[in-house]
Amino acid sequence: MQRILISILTITTLASACLIERSAPTDITLYGFSIMKEAMEKAIIPGFTQSWKEKSGQEVSVTSSYAGSETITNQILSGVKADVAILSIERDAQRLKEKGFVSSDWRALPCKGIINKTPFVILVRKGNPKKIRDFADLARPGIRLIHPDPVSSGGAQWSLLAIYGSELIKSERETGEANKERAADLLKRIWANVVTTPGSAREGRTQFETGFGDALITYEMDALLMQDKQGGKGGEVEIAVPQASIFSEHPVVMIDRNISGDRRPLVEAFVNYLWSREAQGAFVKYYLRSVTDESLNKNEPRFAAIQLPFTIDYFGGWERAFPEIIEGVWKNRIRSSGGD
Repeated sequence: MQRILISILTITTLASACLIERSAPTDITLYGFSIMKEAMEKAIIPGFTQSWKEKSGQEVSVTSSYAGSETITNQILSGVKADVAILSIERDAQRLKEKGFVSSDWRALPCKGIINKTPFVILVRKGNPKKIRDFADLARPGIRLIHPDPVSSGGAQWSLLAIYGSELIKSERETGEANKERAADLLKRIWANVVTTPGSAREGRTQFETGFGDALITYEMDALLMQDKQGGKGGEVEIAVPQASIFSEHPVVMIDRNISGDRRPLVEAFVNYLWSREAQGAFVKYYLRSVTDESLNKNEPRFAAIQLPFTIDYFGGWERAFPEIIEGVWKNRIRSSGGD
């Protein structure tokens, strides 16, 4: 009888321990670049936490923070305890790897670690009073352009590449050869019209919403969200779609240095959830294009058709684009001379 009681107590204790373990709160800390906020907070994080609870019985708490891609990368390098980072540019992922914060290979993940994409467009005022239809129009005298700071914003770096690359492609189509000087000259003339350099793409949108500036180069998704905020296409802003523009591609990385062994399955599950049909559909709902299912993109009628689209591969990847264009052209030739 005593043995039976001991056995019952043992089983009860083990069962209680398992129940506590299954229901114990579990946490993930996410750092994301600025425009990820709506999709992550309103759809993807709730979707994942519900999915994880159904599968494991665990309550998951996701703590998140959003800022410019360069800013959040610097914060992680300074020691904030992020588990996952969603970045605007792959160069920031490489920086984290070089400093030993990331040891896993994000390119081994689905879609080479890219979770979504979006082209760059131009936001203008209602009625387009300045007749801005392409990047070259932003170089005209008197245009007041809002452009995020490339030092802190990954979106700003994409914007520089959109301008530069669009002119390269056009010159190549016209003459059979990509004219780098022509591309650099356009970038220089446009930069001379920049009247403010906010810290992130989202801060740039906020400034434009207040009525400041004539135009803002930004992610298509942020432009569409701004239109929604103002009542759709009938609001106070319009979108000018350049003939040639870049598609920004956004990687996710696990900050391996901060992930203990017992937490890794949860973090990996969260990261892999980003390519699920549910998550990809949520990205499209918030105007970020799917990288796994083109049919999701085709079902969003407001996505612009870019006549001459290109990606970072057009420049040979970030390992060439950053030193040659962001640093070599913008930083050393344009910013250092004051844009004159």
